[in-house]
Amino acid sequence: EVQLVESGGGLVQTGGSLRLSCAASGFRFDDYALGWFRQVPGKEREWVSCISNSDIRDSKTRPYYGDFVKGRFTISSDNAKNMVYLQMDSLKPEDTAVYYCVADNRWPSCWGIDPKVRVFKSWGQGTQVTVSS
Repeated sequence: EVQLVESGGGLVQTGGSLRLSCAASGFRFDDYALGWFRQVPGKEREWVSCISNSDIRDSKTRPYYGDFVKGRFTISSDNAKNMVYLQMDSLKPEDTAVYYCVADNRWPSCWGIDPKVRVFKSWGQGTQVTVSS
């Protein structure tokens, strides 16, 4: 059974940084696309970032980032520890949201599907990030 447990959220001032962690279990990283979504109540979910060993093996080494990230976030994974991370720098109040770790093996690449319709099968419980102005 796929399990994803996020941690690292909290309250930070504008311009600050947070590092989100996702402890994954029950599956092999090589078979999955891994990523982060975020959601604000009353708004649509936003796909924040994605990383995939499949992409790395195929030399498509660039992770996916939503346009709103603009170089401020960095996704990484540690296959040995089954961990996925999202380093968030230069945080803005509009980054305030619940952040969810996601995984999907139906399409193990971060690319090839319109980001507007990309769906991930497995979700964590979420961690709250609040950026104060």
